[in-house]
Amino acid sequence: MNRLAIFDCDGTLVDSAANIFRALSMAFEEHGLDVPPLHVSRRVIGLSLVEAIAELTPKEPLERHRAVAESYKRHFQRMRHEGRVDEPLFPGIDELLDALEADGWLLAVATGKSDRGLALCLDCHGYAERFVSLQTADRHPSKPHPSMVERAMADVGAVPETTIVIGDTAFDMGMAVAAGATGIGAGWGYHDAEELIGAGAAMVADEPIDVLRFLAGGGERLYG
Repeated sequence: MNRLAIFDCDGTLVDSAANIFRALSMAFEEHGLDVPPLHVSRRVIGLSLVEAIAELTPKEPLERHRAVAESYKRHFQRMRHEGRVDEPLFPGIDELLDALEADGWLLAVATGKSDRGLALCLDCHGYAERFVSLQTADRHPSKPHPSMVERAMADVGAVPETTIVIGDTAFDMGMAVAAGATGIGAGWGYHDAEELIGAGAAMVADEPIDVLRFLAGGGERLYG
């Protein structure tokens, strides 16, 4: 049975918080809403866009959430067109992906980004062909619903017992648990370790290399 490593994108593969906050701030200002502080905004990264806006503005109606989400997309696309989007890889990600591939793992992404946003991000780093399954908010319910993980497993012929989900938020860990996969918290991202463990993470990696140490040190279940 194939072994599958599913990665979140924002906060796990790339550090995109500054871009997201900039576009979010412009969208909120456009609609006359108070801009949430950065530490609050970071907490919803990983949710699908409308759901993230709803978390930040719970008293606003769904129509407003959707309108703000559309504004966010326009501002982000303009930023990208103007060359003002920087989504650097977190240190150690390249080495982690190389090591997993060398050990026979298949790689996938499950993200709250759109298809377009994910494609542009991966292209920027030369990753367009590296992941065998790409699951986005365009085709799935928001995390922590297990749909993205289930689809990725079906794409590559993996099962929950041979699948890991590496992500930086409680939403990622909840998604992994709901799908029966093993969640590994990305401690270099946007939620703290206590939240990740509380949401079901089997462990929290302080840096990407720790994922390999975890797999090498005890993974009868992971290696099937």
